[in-house]
Amino acid sequence: MDSQKTVMIIEDEPDAAEMFAEMMRVNGFRVLKMFSSAPAIPIITQEKPDVILLDIMMPDISGLEVLRYMRREPGLSTIPVIVVSAKSMPSDIKIGLEAGASMYLTKPVGFLDLKQAVEKVLLKA
Repeated sequence: MDSQKTVMIIEDEPDAAEMFAEMMRVNGFRVLKMFSSAPAIPIITQEKPDVILLDIMMPDISGLEVLRYMRREPGLSTIPVIVVSAKSMPSDIKIGLEAGASMYLTKPVGFLDLKQAVEKVLLKA
């Protein structure tokens, strides 16, 4: 496998974060896990992951704020972000996509759906 792609998972629920991480590792990705969004921002800036899985409902800063911040930053604006959230109302999805999400998946997310979403956004990147 050529240069390993990095997935950053920003998810406050450790079980969910570990499940997503395992799904990504099985597919050969390097995984970075963050359990809150505020400290994730400098790490995103430093690491420039290939793709980010982002939960919206976080204990500190909303995932949407992280997403909006990234979309304003020249060095981060092109990183694909897949929102993975329990918020599944059409209005929630619309807000997520308007904030700049590459894709919006609702929990619970199956292995195949997550894998396909990551592959899809990486192809576009």
